[in-house]
Amino acid sequence: MIDKSRFQETSRPTGQFSGIQIMFAAIIAIGLFLAIDFSNRISASQPMEEAYDRVQREIAALREQQAALIEQRDTVRGDAYVAQWARSEGRMALPGELLVIPVPAGNVAAAAPIQAAPTPVPQEIIDSQNVQEESWTLWWALFFDSPPPDF
Repeated sequence: MIDKSRFQETSRPTGQFSGIQIMFAAIIAIGLFLAIDFSNRISASQPMEEAYDRVQREIAALREQQAALIEQRDTVRGDAYVAQWARSEGRMALPGELLVIPVPAGNVAAAAPIQAAPTPVPQEIIDSQNVQEESWTLWWALFFDSPPPDF
């Protein structure tokens, strides 16, 4: 037979927690806190990843644009391009060449012959034609917008 006296019943007061229960609750609380924090970090990193991808695409586009500009720069630096531009847009000709600019048939003003410069008029004629007014009459006209009174 079993002697029941050897086994003592340990009685706990009601409403108190054991050390193992407190430790288990603390572990669950810390685990829950870490899981929520990890979830927040994942959701916070989503916009940063999208921004990173957008910046990477922009960098790739800018590198392509830079390569095209470098190629255009190298082309423009060449003698062949300079000679082609000088003849087409610059309207220049090499020594010994004749520059011809076609004029459309409808543009009569451009096709009109160049008139000679007018003959200069002698200064004596100009002086005799100009009536010298006194300076006060000019000032009067500027301030009052009417002819000066006769004295």
